[in-house]
Amino acid sequence: MKTTSPTSARVPYWLRWLIPAVLVVAWLTIAGVGGPTFGRLGEVSSNDQASFLPAGAEATKVQDWQAKFRDSREIPAVIVVESGSAFTPVQLGEAAALKAKLEALQAGVTVIGPIPSQDEKAVQFVVPIPSSAEVKEVVKELRSEVQASAPEGMRTFVTGPAGLAADLAGAFAGIDGILLLVALGAVFLILLIVYRSLLLPVMVLFTSVFALCAAILLVFGMAKAGWIQLNGQSQGILSILVIGAATDYALLYVARFREALTHTTDRTAAALTAWKAAWEPILASGATVIIALLCLLFSDLNSNKALGPVAAAGILCALFAALTLLPALMALLGRAAFWPFRPRLLPESQREPEMVTGLEGQKGLWRATGSLVARRPRTVWVASVLLLLVAGSGILQLRANGVAQTDVILTASNAVDGQDALGRHFDAGSGSPAVIVASAAKAEEVLERVKAGSGVGDAYLLADGGVPIRAGAAANPATPGAPAAPALPAAAPAVRDGKVLINATLDYAADSGEAENVVVALRQDLKKIDDGALVGGVTATALDTNTTAQRDLVTIIPVVLGVILVILMLLLRSVLAPVLLVASVVLSYGAAMGVSAVVFNDVFGFPGADATVPLFGFVFLVALGVDYNIFLMSRVREESLKHGTRPGILRGLSVTGGVITSAGVVLAATFAALGVIPIMFLVQLAFIVAFGVLLDTVLVRSLLVPALAYDIGPRLWWPGKAGRPGNDAAARVAAARPAENEEAGVR
Repeated sequence: MKTTSPTSARVPYWLRWLIPAVLVVAWLTIAGVGGPTFGRLGEVSSNDQASFLPAGAEATKVQDWQAKFRDSREIPAVIVVESGSAFTPVQLGEAAALKAKLEALQAGVTVIGPIPSQDEKAVQFVVPIPSSAEVKEVVKELRSEVQASAPEGMRTFVTGPAGLAADLAGAFAGIDGILLLVALGAVFLILLIVYRSLLLPVMVLFTSVFALCAAILLVFGMAKAGWIQLNGQSQGILSILVIGAATDYALLYVARFREALTHTTDRTAAALTAWKAAWEPILASGATVIIALLCLLFSDLNSNKALGPVAAAGILCALFAALTLLPALMALLGRAAFWPFRPRLLPESQREPEMVTGLEGQKGLWRATGSLVARRPRTVWVASVLLLLVAGSGILQLRANGVAQTDVILTASNAVDGQDALGRHFDAGSGSPAVIVASAAKAEEVLERVKAGSGVGDAYLLADGGVPIRAGAAANPATPGAPAAPALPAAAPAVRDGKVLINATLDYAADSGEAENVVVALRQDLKKIDDGALVGGVTATALDTNTTAQRDLVTIIPVVLGVILVILMLLLRSVLAPVLLVASVVLSYGAAMGVSAVVFNDVFGFPGADATVPLFGFVFLVALGVDYNIFLMSRVREESLKHGTRPGILRGLSVTGGVITSAGVVLAATFAALGVIPIMFLVQLAFIVAFGVLLDTVLVRSLLVPALAYDIGPRLWWPGKAGRPGNDAAARVAAARPAENEEAGVR
């Protein structure tokens, strides 16, 4: 005779079939609309670094002034034609003919050049690309034309800001397809191993993918409305974060569902029981991550501000999918979801075993872990802290002061090679000058000071139309062997609101640390002559970005920690436990960053790290690390109220150990998938988060936190009732059974 639970008899027909079916159809509709939108994110995505700066940054102010003189959103492409020996007159003539062909590609654009190098082994052209053009496509056309028209045997490059931007966009080209396939493949393989089921991993992945479709739809709408600025980095992080978070929440729910199926034969009752048990930790976890991510709105960098709402929208969709779609699927499938290893109904005597030590009914790895924690709690947590401190000492080697843009792309790049060619034959800053805004009354004085500056190769005022003023110089430098071009007449500089523009070509590559030092020196020196002088341009933009990112780190970290602490206090109804949990997460973050610094320097050989890497690493590791704190401690609190604090800790550790470990491995695998995108920032973030999550899961959540909590005992819940003397009834029962305790290894 079939056994049913009292709960199942009260579940009406419409709840068993209609509501789950409606939820599944609703999510299918969302996926049907959001899925095709995935390919349209490029319409609302931009990788323009200048647009990410705050309005108060000096480089931003210069950009605003440039708009008054000309189209400041023009992006220069620098074309370099290089020979192994000096150009012959015939080759110079062929190079000169290239100018007309380049202008034919860009109607109405004046190409500057050819400009021969002093060693006569290279010439360069500067091609301004209008802001309305598709930079990637224009650069592709330029490269094709230059390669076809350059003298035979020459090496050709299209570099400068436009070339680098095009290659950066090319590196992000696989973000829509390859990244998603790698992440989903890794998650599916892990779920197969965890569940040993064919159907359940598919249902969990459906939940993750449908959540991603909803997130894409939401983010696309926000970007289309102009509320956020979407870029390739935030787009890639969105995909990874949604898949990882949705799968983590699904693992927690499925664990509760499997447990409920051992108590009832009714799938709907089991789904409801699991939902009631899982909704609070899932909601608390999701809310914590969302609020932590929204703390990025306090950032001065628009790129960070954009990532906050983008990632928060993704977590919100993952949260709703895990609490609506997955329970609906489980309610419809029941035990069939676990085929061929379906959970069996336990006899009533085994469903709620009497707890004395907290290890009753447990076996294998998690019983051994719990036994170790119970026998030597202080030794375990002290050793764990020392290990984390040693790992964290490597953080002193972290060089997160920004890297040259030529180092950002980790694959072969024509633009990066072109920058090297520029440095061999020209002033390395050619094509990407520093832009100075100065008072017209002090223009000449400022110009002379700029020319005298260390690291400045050339400087000149600009007339209307952006024409350089070089009295007595040729309109275009003469090609050796050709008639000299007529000298430029002295022209008046362009003046707007009492200001003039000065361009300064630096001796160093525009994206180098040396160039940034020159900009810093210019800013300091020019302020002594003209209080209103401003220095901007490509180098200044990178400098201001790094400076702002480092300031954000100091501002946002305390806010995130404060928010997480308050949420944990509300969830656990305690003060001491949340403080200890937050401290453990910070310690884990420091260890992850320390190990990452050593790996970046000594294994990968990276020249440094983007200034935003520590902040992003902190937000993701701390927010996601708190996820596992919540999963563990919410169950520990639940078991502690039934059996006492110390048995509750061991019980909570044993029943959540497998779930948390699986969730950590899944999240680490999804973030590791970011490494397939050949961008240094994403590769570094992938390693930091993947390693940090595994460290947090294996060491902090499995040993440090349980051992520390066990050592503290009922005081852990202070000032809540569970922490007051006399309320730990199970502990008193355990104390009365010393023989059993000694046999189980519990002190």
